[in-house]
Amino acid sequence: MLKLKRAYDGISKQDGKRILVDGIWPRGVSKEGLSSDEWYRSLAPSKELREWFDHDPDKWGEFKKRYFKELDSHKDMLREIKEQSDDHNITLLYGAKDEKYNQAAAIREYIENMD
Repeated sequence: MLKLKRAYDGISKQDGKRILVDGIWPRGVSKEGLSSDEWYRSLAPSKELREWFDHDPDKWGEFKKRYFKELDSHKDMLREIKEQSDDHNITLLYGAKDEKYNQAAAIREYIENMD
């Protein structure tokens, strides 16, 4: 199962493998405190796209469209996450305050729609 969780939330046994999908390390969180198994910086949106989006819900649809084009170049990595999440819990960690409109939510949607 593919789950999402803020990097600032507590660690749970149900998290399974924890993957940070931010381009920058979450402010104020130590590496030990985050306890992520992987840090896939390459899955983060480009700086330009991130700054343009600025977590504006009105831009969500266009953000996903642009971001999915960026994610197309990482299909192998995303397919691997999808395959692992079929049998185990995988938690995508993100630092954004917005729990609905963030790159981890977009990544999950992208993965769920992969063939």
